Amino acid sequence: MYKYIREKRVKVNGKKAVQNLRLNEGDVVDFYIRDEFFEKESDTSFTRLNPNLNVVFEDENILLVDKRPGVIVHSDDKETNGTLIDKIKAYLYKKGEYNPDEERSFVPSLCNRIDRNTGGIVICAKNAEALRCVNDLIKNNEVSKKYLALVHGTFNNKEGHIKNFLLKDSNTNTVKVYEKPTPNALTAESYYTVLKTDVSRNLSLVEVRLVTGRTHQIRAQFSHMGHPLVGDGKYGINKNDKKMGYKFQALYSYKLVFLPKEKDNLLYYLKGREFKVNEVFFEDEIH
Repeated sequence: MYKYIREKRVKVNGKKAVQNLRLNEGDVVDFYIRDEFFEKESDTSFTRLNPNLNVVFEDENILLVDKRPGVIVHSDDKETNGTLIDKIKAYLYKKGEYNPDEERSFVPSLCNRIDRNTGGIVICAKNAEALRCVNDLIKNNEVSKKYLALVHGTFNNKEGHIKNFLLKDSNTNTVKVYEKPTPNALTAESYYTVLKTDVSRNLSLVEVRLVTGRTHQIRAQFSHMGHPLVGDGKYGINKNDKKMGYKFQALYSYKLVFLPKEKDNLLYYLKGREFKVNEVFFEDEIH
């Protein structure tokens, strides 16, 4: 849907819409959407997939999966098969927990997304109530997500707070960073801690905690600071990084903590639980 907004396929009162537009009573919203956008009920091709998932945690309500870099979460114009959600459906299908021929009210759904070339924990809701509750937790900042990033350069301060404004350029699929409020730019806020430093190679391993979750937030903010991520060709120069074997940006959503405040939230029983991936491919790059 965000892509269609960028492509001007969503209009309000005959004019192109922007992502942060607030609707008013009486507004007319038109959608110009390709048929391929709508999932065909008869499409059960995912049942033939080999799921091969890295499951971090699972119960009757949610499934936490460690998505590897290079895997796309949802289908797009270029790739329609073998997505993460397809593999999750196949996994639940083979377990007997999801049958597309019988289910008419709910399909397993992802609650967050991670860029194709970034790895990390993705939350999948296994029922409608869990989906609503996870979405509420994310909306209210009651899910703490931490990332590991391998970046160029060393830091004077071992801890820091980043707050600036990101403006997305749909033509280049990048974001620009501004230090002051800018029309249509969204506030982006992060905290970071330097875990390791290799002075001889001019590299640092950094843990980042997101307050907001904007597009390319970590990649853009650290590049703006003069510390582009290793392997990031979009916000840095990765010619030498490729020689080191980095096909993707060294960024991983490796840790997640549920912090629900309301006891009536279905997932309150997970309060304080920390979930972490088993391995991050660049974590031991700096000894």
